Formats: sequence, C-alpha cells, structure tokens
Amino acid sequence: MTFRYDFAPTPFGDALAVFSDAGLVRFDLPESDFPATWLLDGASRALRSTPVAAPGDAAALNDLLDAYFDGEPVRFDEEIPLDWSLTDGFTRRALQEVCEIPWAETASYGEVAVLAGSPGAARAVGTACRLTPFSIVVPVHRVVRSDGSPGHYGAHPERKRYLLDLEADSARQRGIPASQR
Repeated sequence: MTFRYDFAPTPFGDALAVFSDAGLVRFDLPESDFPATWLLDGASRALRSTPVAAPGDAAALNDLLDAYFDGEPVRFDEEIPLDWSLTDGFTRRALQEVCEIPWAETASYGEVAVLAGSPGAARAVGTACRLTPFSIVVPVHRVVRSDGSPGHYGAHPERKRYLLDLEADSARQRGIPASQR
C-alpha cells in the first residue's frame, strides 16, 4: 500500500496528514522543538512504510480545519473517511466513541470506557487518547477527568485548554445553550 502525506496548517504549526487509499490514516500535530521531518519519521515507523509527498491531498482537511478553528462545529469523521488501521480492539472502540462526543461538550474517561464496553477502563481510555493517530480529528480533547478538569493532552495541556475554550466560546457566541451542544 502506498501512503501519501501533506501538511495542514493549525494554530499549533503545520500538522502532518497521512492518507492511505482508505482515507486519513494519521494526523499529527507538530512538536515545537522538532522539525516537520520528525513527524514524518514517526509516521513511517507506525506505518512501516515511508509516505510519499502529495501536495494538495489535504485540501479538504484544510478546509475543515479552517472552519473548525473559525469556531464552526465540525465533525471530521463525517466529512472525511478515516482509515482506522493503526488502531484495534479497545483502543479503536474508545476512539470511535470519542467521535460521538458532541462539539463543545465533554465526557469523562470513565464515561467513554463504559460506552466502549469496558467499565472501569478509564486509564485505558486515557492511553487510547494519548496514542490516537488522529489529533483533533478524533476529538480526544473533549475527554476530561471525572471532576471535570481537563487533565493533559499528551505533553501539551495548553493545547487541550485552547481547543476546549475555542469550542465553548464559539458555542456561547452562537447562542447554543449548554444542554443543546
């Protein structure tokens, strides 16, 4: 299988979007101290194949990201096909349940564990969120601690707070009551 990659601008820097024939297989946010090639190296290891450059392949994703960062409620998994091949078992079930968390709302790690069919597996949900191959696209930032606090977002809790605030602020500006988000 041939994998292709393109870059997508985000407020955090250019993210790496990798596509297979089935859809988006990986979306990685940049690390501030590492060059973009570091993301490509990580994707190559995960895929066991080096993706080829395909400028323009992320055009539809870029449009969705622009809308999302402009405060529009975007559900990425309904707009672009996702290739879940880098996940399996409970991790895949948990991440697919995370996709069901409505825009501008949150769910606890424990709640996601229950929805994924494994009550008591809150830590495993945390691991699934930390290891997701789909940053932002699968909204793992909406998964919070049982006390409602955000917790971490990999090594970037400030990104999680930014995304949660973006959605909440936009929902308020749109006049969407919390009970309907």
